[in-house]
Parts: sequence; structure tokens; C-alpha cells
Amino acid sequence: APRANIHHPFPSASWQCMLARGALVRSLALAASIGVIAPMSASNPGFKSLASIQFIAASIDPTGPGIQATSGAGAQDWGIWRVDPGPRGVRLENFKQLEAAGGMARAGWKFNTDDWWLEEHGLIMEAPDFPLPPGRYMVTGGRETTTVLTVKPDHSWELADGATLYDVTHLPCRSARYTPLATEKGSPATANAADFPVTPGGPMPAVRGTSKQDYAVIFVTALEA
Repeated sequence: APRANIHHPFPSASWQCMLARGALVRSLALAASIGVIAPMSASNPGFKSLASIQFIAASIDPTGPGIQATSGAGAQDWGIWRVDPGPRGVRLENFKQLEAAGGMARAGWKFNTDDWWLEEHGLIMEAPDFPLPPGRYMVTGGRETTTVLTVKPDHSWELADGATLYDVTHLPCRSARYTPLATEKGSPATANAADFPVTPGGPMPAVRGTSKQDYAVIFVTALEA
């Protein structure tokens, strides 16, 4: 079956979040290799470092007051990308190609017309895996805070060391989940390309004919062994 071609050059600004993710991976690896920090699994017994960063999508608006929470409920609505969705995305301008391919992106994921995602540069992304499984995750926002996120079987969650969601949210990254309204079936075709890229720190734009849920993006560097 044909698949939409996602291999188009991005404007340089669209690489900001992906470059930041790559820089974090390289800095952690370098620091460990020269002994500035111990490898994650060694400095945090019970954890195993990841070869590639994973990404939690937390159903908390990163521009709202909930981002200051240190614990809460509702993690059944959180998801996780185990593979970086950015390079696997489809640009808004290529949505017709995606439709013509039956919704199948070249990267192998399928677009869901009833539940779809955009990131801060207007890339249509695959959905994360839901729900985020219970367990302990070493998380960071790529700034000064790295701590443990505990997700319990009842879907409550808690950050260690008094950290807030803001502390572990990667601020340049933005993502939102869009669902079409019953009265007006919005889609990426009704998104305004001029709304992207999103101003750093700002909310994701509304898309005509849809409801929107903003998500905070949290880096996962190690998992409970």
C-alpha cells in the first residue's frame, strides 16, 4: 500500500525541539563517559538507562496552573512515545498525501481521523501508547532537574524531591491531541499553517472543527529495572 512521504526538509526552526532532545542525549552520554556523572543505572540503583530517550505525554496543559503540581491523579490519560515521534511526523502541507495513502505514513504508523496529534511545528504525529504503565521513571525536562516519577496502579502519580511537572517538562516541546466535533468534522486540513511554529512557551493552537487537549512533554532517561 502507498504511504505518505515524510522525508521533506524542515525549516531550520522546526528542528529546535529535536535538536534539544539530541543535545540532551549527547550531553548525558559525554558526562557519563568522562566521569562527571555516573551512568544513570549506576547512580540510581534499581534503574536501567535507556539507549534512546522516551517521551511521556502528560495530559496537563503546560501553560496552566496544573503544571505546578508535584502529585495527582489521572495518569490513565497519560501516554508514552517509546520512539521519538518528531522525525516520523508528516507536515501539514502533506496531509492530502497522507489521506491518499489511506492514512499510512512512510514511518509505518496510521493516522486516525477521530483522534490525531500535532506538535509545535505543525507536524502530524502518531499517537503515544496509552496508558502510561504503572512504575517508576527517571524523568527530566532537559534543564537542571532530574528526578523519579512514580505512577501507581490506581493511576495516581508523584514526583520525588519536591519537583513539579514544570521542572520535568521540556519547555520547547509542545503537543496537543485533537478530536473532531460532531457538528463540524475538523482535521489537519482545517488547521492554519500560519499558527506554526508555536511561540516557545505558548499553547498549541485551536483547529477549527475540533476540541483540543494540550499535553506536557517529559523526557524519560531510565526505567525501573
